[in-house]
Amino acid sequence: MIVLFLESHPMWIYGLPNGFKDAGHTAVISGPISSENLTGMIDKVKPDLIVSTGWTEEHWEAKQIWIREAVSKAKIPLVYWATEDPLHTHNFTLPLIRRMKPDFVFTVSSSLCKMYEDLGIKAAHLDFGYHESVHRRTLPLPEYRANIAVVANAYPDYIKENPDVFRSSSLQTLIAPLIQNGIRVDFWGKNWEHMGKYLGRPIPREWIHGYVDYRDAYKIYNSAKIIIGLQNCEDQLTQRTYEILGSGGFLLTSDTPAVKEKFVPGRDLAVSSNPLETVQRVEYFLKNPLKRKLIQNRGFKAVEDNSYHFRALEMLKIIKARGILKETPQSPGEGRWISYETCEIHHVQQHETLWSISKKNNVFIQQLKELNQLSGNKIFPGQILILRNRKAAPFPRTMNVCLRFLYDLSMEWKRMKSAIFA
Repeated sequence: MIVLFLESHPMWIYGLPNGFKDAGHTAVISGPISSENLTGMIDKVKPDLIVSTGWTEEHWEAKQIWIREAVSKAKIPLVYWATEDPLHTHNFTLPLIRRMKPDFVFTVSSSLCKMYEDLGIKAAHLDFGYHESVHRRTLPLPEYRANIAVVANAYPDYIKENPDVFRSSSLQTLIAPLIQNGIRVDFWGKNWEHMGKYLGRPIPREWIHGYVDYRDAYKIYNSAKIIIGLQNCEDQLTQRTYEILGSGGFLLTSDTPAVKEKFVPGRDLAVSSNPLETVQRVEYFLKNPLKRKLIQNRGFKAVEDNSYHFRALEMLKIIKARGILKETPQSPGEGRWISYETCEIHHVQQHETLWSISKKNNVFIQQLKELNQLSGNKIFPGQILILRNRKAAPFPRTMNVCLRFLYDLSMEWKRMKSAIFA
């Protein structure tokens, strides 16, 4: 099955799409979408399912309308995963759903499923997860070493406007007591320099390291002794909860029902319910590296069933049961993750061969094999092949045709010699 993900942000293109790849499907990442490229992309990819996720640059109001128009014309099921629930359900998710009109909505907040259904919106719960392509174990790196680290954006304006949200409570429990006691915490993320008035004391500038690329966060999780993980709600977990544990990090987080439902405090991670307890936990685990390492290893094991492979299987099971998809066949060969933005692709038609595709698209057969990790010449109708990297500078057409012919001829001669003298 081919799934087109309308997304460009690193936080979303490497998680669930790789889960679909692991499940044996072809995940195609759109990259930036526009009114000009969207219909052509859908025609070229010929997806069985289209998925949109979260709140990113691909969710501007105008783009929501373009998506609705293009998907309606193509008559392909559209699924939206509401990862901003419940904090932005009314100011973002519901307006998006009204404009984009997805066939099905998944939400990270199980408590909101009934609300969606009551509004006539087919919905189900799908939690966050992690994928080892971006969150994995590695050796500690000197530039990220720290006793205590936080990887998150601060959101001072949101805290100011919403002082009663649980994230504010999580800040006061997990971070404020450390700052107030002069215990160093290293921060990676935006706007921590503006958080002094919410933490009771300014954060020293040398403790603040600014924005870190999402794909590099695992390096911090593996290099710091303790990772502080804030929670936004008491009844659901943040994505970073899974990502820290999936990277093999030691997590200290809020003591909430959602944390205890999924993990065992003291075995898989550490929790705190008040400021004094936070200071005590930090001092204890910094002095007991063997205990800390044991919990890290158990947490890494405990989070395995929350990979995006399982989330993809769960999504497909639900939308099939709810009649959004009639079937979910696996893609020919192994699962694939393909960037439409960086790769020129070809959708294999009936009776096409590697040779005919090579000739038609002016590309070496061996290049097709290498780009698509093909061990032989067998291809299948409906399969997506990468023809070339869009950024690669091609030979002039005449020269390329000649070189391709000579190269393919030499490869065929080698195969013949091998068969004759075997």
